[in-house]
Amino acid sequence: MGNLVAIVGRPNVGKSTLFNRLTKTRQAIVNEQAGTTRDRQYGKSDWGGREFSVVDTGGWVVNSDDVFEDEIRKQVLLAVEEADVILFVVDVANGVTDLDMQVAAILRRAKRPVIVVANKTDNNQLHYNAAEFYSLGLGDPQCISAISGSGTGDLMDLIVSKFKKESDEIIDEDIPRFAVVGRPNAGKSSIINAFIGEERNIVTDIAGTTRDSIYTRYNKFGFDFYLVDTAGIRKKGKVNEDLEYYSVIRSIRAIENSDVCILMLDATRGVESQDLNIFSLIQKNQKGLVVVVNKWDLVENKDNKVIKTFEEAIRKRFAPFVDFPIVFTSATTKQRILKVLELANEVFAHRSVKIPTARLNEEMLPLIEAYPPPATKGKYIKIKYVTQLPGTKVPTFVFFANLPQYIKEPYKRFLENKIRDKWNLSGTPINIFVRQK
Repeated sequence: MGNLVAIVGRPNVGKSTLFNRLTKTRQAIVNEQAGTTRDRQYGKSDWGGREFSVVDTGGWVVNSDDVFEDEIRKQVLLAVEEADVILFVVDVANGVTDLDMQVAAILRRAKRPVIVVANKTDNNQLHYNAAEFYSLGLGDPQCISAISGSGTGDLMDLIVSKFKKESDEIIDEDIPRFAVVGRPNAGKSSIINAFIGEERNIVTDIAGTTRDSIYTRYNKFGFDFYLVDTAGIRKKGKVNEDLEYYSVIRSIRAIENSDVCILMLDATRGVESQDLNIFSLIQKNQKGLVVVVNKWDLVENKDNKVIKTFEEAIRKRFAPFVDFPIVFTSATTKQRILKVLELANEVFAHRSVKIPTARLNEEMLPLIEAYPPPATKGKYIKIKYVTQLPGTKVPTFVFFANLPQYIKEPYKRFLENKIRDKWNLSGTPINIFVRQK
């Protein structure tokens, strides 16, 4: 189970600066997919060998400049429900405000570890001022300056020390883990029920795990897979309003713990910004993808032309990643439910496709010769050789070139598309690296 750290607090106390500080080490490695919104609010961090995710709750609110108490309350409740550790950021320059007191009142009742982070402590004099944050009743304030980074190492030590020991779920690595994700009301639970059917006895919980196991194993219709249980991960708390941006934060764990994500869209609503946010989480975590358009029974005329237009619209919204299967289903009539599982299985298999080096070079080098990378600053760029790296989570290809720094994104995309044309890698992301030969 990945650990999730949530940052909460009033606007303008430096939450996003702290977020950048905690995740900066990784930001360079994570593909910044152009065009995804709110990328700044979710990232990975790693300290002393423990990897965790960080969410800045402030960034999920629609217009975060005029966040009313109400909105902040919702964010804090959400953090309490979803996160393993909560960082409550306060501003030494301002001291304790009424809003801080309200947030503290919620956090004191929470059963989660909370760390009070006294930000903007830029000199020793201000360290003394931080003492007033003891009045929040949440223990020792940690003095840091998110801008200069002072104190952040100690903060990281403290965060990691608060994680619970990893519970070892005994799961079989060769069996795919599928997560059903999507916005509220897209039909996630109805499709899960359709998978399970009434025959509850097929569901075997993994031996030795407690009731809140996140993996449920299914052997049914000749399929064998784990369903990553999103509902089981959280005990239903007080936040019942399934607000739009909650659904994104709620998806984080399920996505991180799965191999293939089944992304549910609502046929009656098309692709909305929340769908894109969830899609960008799937992309960032490099998971396989099957898109399921549910409630297809409610769409009036369903000739092939309508299907085509619909598919094109979806791929256009999710571009540049367009090579993934789309299924039109109705969870209520159980139409094409098995097709979803078949495709998820195929996508899982594509994640571990190995292409022999000789074949790769044979196919790719002539294409590269026909369309070489554009010359930059009068220098000709030559790609001599390509190979697939072993032991990676998704297929990863390395091209060796004389001037790798001049090969830009569009050309890498060209290479990726050519690989996808030649080999079936539908649904899985692939990585393309260019190295000095």
